[in-house]
Amino acid sequence: MTINLENTIALVTGAAGGIGRAVCATMTDAGAKVIATDIADRPDDLVAEAYYKHDVTSQEDWQKIADKIESYYGQLDALVNVAGLSIVASIEETSLSEWQRVNGINVDSILLSFHAMLPLLKKSGETRKGGASVVNFSSIAGQRGAAFNAAYCASKGAVKIFTKCAAIEFAALGYNIRVNSIHPGGVETPMLKSIIDTYIDKGVVPSHEIAEAGIIADHPIGRLGVPEDLGGGVVYLCSDSAAFVTGAELNIDGGFTSV
Repeated sequence: MTINLENTIALVTGAAGGIGRAVCATMTDAGAKVIATDIADRPDDLVAEAYYKHDVTSQEDWQKIADKIESYYGQLDALVNVAGLSIVASIEETSLSEWQRVNGINVDSILLSFHAMLPLLKKSGETRKGGASVVNFSSIAGQRGAAFNAAYCASKGAVKIFTKCAAIEFAALGYNIRVNSIHPGGVETPMLKSIIDTYIDKGVVPSHEIAEAGIIADHPIGRLGVPEDLGGGVVYLCSDSAAFVTGAELNIDGGFTSV
């Protein structure tokens, strides 16, 4: 079965990063018109129809982007919240400001996305048989704890439950907006490299090679993921093929959570 996203207007945050960039490319390949945003400058290799600088913790930024989408397209069919941040530190060393920064980007941003984008998503839900779709990126770290990563794990756990709350609430209100979460395993991204580098600095592991081998060993499939592994799941959840899917957790983790 080939999934087609023609006539789908999609917004993807965190688009300058590895996973976000890959999601934009995969959705575009499937026929979607992708509006990409990130706080960083637009990467040269980003595949998207439009790109906006965007601080996902800023209510003002969210509203500006919503106004642009309303002006150019009139509705929003798919919202994909990829933007995320991890800070590696012991619980004792994690400052309140660091905790709030991680949760601001990973959790508060989703609330702000709903405040700004719900009118557009509701309009789409009124016209699309499969409804509008929201895909929130959580993590396997939102399902299982990890040492030196409490802020990230807590934030991604919050994303998981927040997603389920939104799915139930929007259904109860008759919005025809489906809300699901994706939970990646270990994926080869700058974020994962930074986490490993910090583990090495703290003496938790002696080298990058040993750390990576340990992570791979936790994945029955026998390798780390690559950003392109995530795009297909997003395309499915944003399509009419997933019209009966809401409040779900899609693990794309190489079997990590199966053991």
